Amino acid sequence: MHTKKVLLIAGPTAVGKTALSLALAKQLNGEIISGDSMQVYRHLDIGTAKVLPAERAGIPHHLIDIKDVDQRFTVAEFVTRATALINAITAKGKLPMIVGGTGFYLQSLLAGFQFGPTDANPDLAYRQQWFDRAAEEGNQVVWEALQARDPAAAAHIAPANLVRVVRALEYQHTSGQLFSAQSDHATNVLDAYTLCLTADRALVYERINRRVDLMMQAGLEAEARWLYAQGGSDLPAGKGIGYHEFFPYFEGQRSLAAAVDLVKRDSRHYAKRQLTWFRNKMDVDWVNLLEHPEQRRVIDQRIASWLN
Repeated sequence: MHTKKVLLIAGPTAVGKTALSLALAKQLNGEIISGDSMQVYRHLDIGTAKVLPAERAGIPHHLIDIKDVDQRFTVAEFVTRATALINAITAKGKLPMIVGGTGFYLQSLLAGFQFGPTDANPDLAYRQQWFDRAAEEGNQVVWEALQARDPAAAAHIAPANLVRVVRALEYQHTSGQLFSAQSDHATNVLDAYTLCLTADRALVYERINRRVDLMMQAGLEAEARWLYAQGGSDLPAGKGIGYHEFFPYFEGQRSLAAAVDLVKRDSRHYAKRQLTWFRNKMDVDWVNLLEHPEQRRVIDQRIASWLN
């Protein structure tokens, strides 16, 4: 199994991932796979900060506009689709680049979820049911399920590594064999280099507030109103930041100014959670291009040495 190079560009909202990704894709003959859980939805362009076709500079972009707002997009589906795209882009002699801020998606991909003997026919529903259970009851409950079925595997996987715990459960479910009994097949066939953009928190927050103001000028309220008319918070897409905050306003329970303030607040909180996730859960190279544009040279050097 050949190792496949994948460049990841991560980081909180409003730190310049899009501009950097376009520049690097041109430079490195890359294609971009969105790692964002909301940009998959058609019609939601403004609130998701989608890179629109006119802005893509001829660079192919994938996993954008692939779902209707009433369809779920799960981490399992992301990993499955991203894996197929990585294989296809690599086969063309180009560099797959994953750009986006949904940390759990990126971690799941890097954990090798899709690269095992049983994965030609993954059971996505089974996998998702464990993720859902962890969200409701905590990782420990899922880990205890693995411990009951395969104590040797559980002994080597921390409860915090949910992706790996679920992988072990799914392996046993689909193959009928213990995860611990397999030879250690290559889960790390991805040679990934992850850049995580960051900046002083006050600056990030200021940029988020400004971005929301620009989104309002661009028509965010009308986009949120359209989503509300489709079913609002009952839709999978209706949970997204930048949309659900408007729904009480449309029902006369909140002022427009209060809704906009909540979008800014929720976006700031999300950025803080993203930074914490990347700091604690992933092995990344931190770069502050906003305040230190000269670090771009360092990025080029690091990528060059990784590629060689």
